[in-house]
Amino acid sequence: MTRSTPLNVVQILPALNAGGVERGTMEFARELKARGHRSIVISSGGTLVDQLEAEGSVHIQLPVHRKSPRTLLQIAPLRATLQELKPDIVHVRSRMPAWINWLALRSLPEQQRPVLISTVHGMYSVNAYSAIMTKADHIIAISDCVLDYITSNYHIDRARITRIYRGLDPSIFNHGHIDEQWLRALMSEYPQLHGKRIILMPGRLSRWKGQEAFLDVMKHICASRSDVHGVVIGGAEPNKQHYLQELLARRDKLGLKEQVSFMGHRKDIHSFYSFADVTCHLSNKAEPFGRTVPEALACGCPVVAYDRGGASESLHRAFPQGLIEPDNPIAFADRILEILSSPPQDIQLPEEFFLQQQVEQTLNVYYNALANKTDARL
Repeated sequence: MTRSTPLNVVQILPALNAGGVERGTMEFARELKARGHRSIVISSGGTLVDQLEAEGSVHIQLPVHRKSPRTLLQIAPLRATLQELKPDIVHVRSRMPAWINWLALRSLPEQQRPVLISTVHGMYSVNAYSAIMTKADHIIAISDCVLDYITSNYHIDRARITRIYRGLDPSIFNHGHIDEQWLRALMSEYPQLHGKRIILMPGRLSRWKGQEAFLDVMKHICASRSDVHGVVIGGAEPNKQHYLQELLARRDKLGLKEQVSFMGHRKDIHSFYSFADVTCHLSNKAEPFGRTVPEALACGCPVVAYDRGGASESLHRAFPQGLIEPDNPIAFADRILEILSSPPQDIQLPEEFFLQQQVEQTLNVYYNALANKTDARL
């Protein structure tokens, strides 16, 4: 098989909804089709299935998402599906589907098994359940900190791991101009933003994402400047609406009702990056990647973030002055004030954080793993 040979690729994940893993799967599936490969996704379904199929990929629905003994009943159906599809590559992106796939492939003769690739998207709890992600022929880590997690906890040969950042789509995240119609609509809906310097806090509402700390940061900033407004983008899951109410009550108690707006989940986050003066990343633990950081940087927006986890890796490469010692909200606020006083002129995110590089590097992993398996069978 040469590197120009079209591949038959199956990606397996729990569901196709709105998370980062799901969006990455969708983007990669679209790029596979654009390059002439066959793209198949196996999941339990979700809101993105129609889009996936409209973009040319095949979706096969199997309930491989539940962390339950009943999910073991999917071993035989998945094995039959893979025997019919005859993929060159099976790419697993989550632990439960990885277990079902691994058990399904074990009963096949060696010569009938596809190359198995896993992507480790997080620093999972270290146990036998998580170790399934290290049983692939080759492992992709989405950041250097994830790579360190794998090698430190599972003692995997470094040659079996490739670090590939989750790539951003440059047609969405770029230094584009703000759409005037979008801006007029935003100002009509939120007139309190008019004439203000915008401090953006993106990310789903969760206690570890740092929205509470953001309110403390805004309190400190507003004590120094009156021309600022904080914008929180991100929704709460249906069973966590109480957290949104807690945040709103805390905002009001801090006297920030007129200075901070909660806008819920938005599909136009890229426009907010171009509109904002500063983007904040305040997670109170190390994130495996921290997608909002490179997204904002790709749009030319300066980012301030704690220096830990995957979120710091893109900042180190594109805007190191935005890095702050962890868990110091006063230093965090002071750095924002410095940026507002002296905005950076040009922020350029390296190409390794864009989709083209991710696709090329992943295909390189596929072809190398296929070649290694062919050599091992000779």
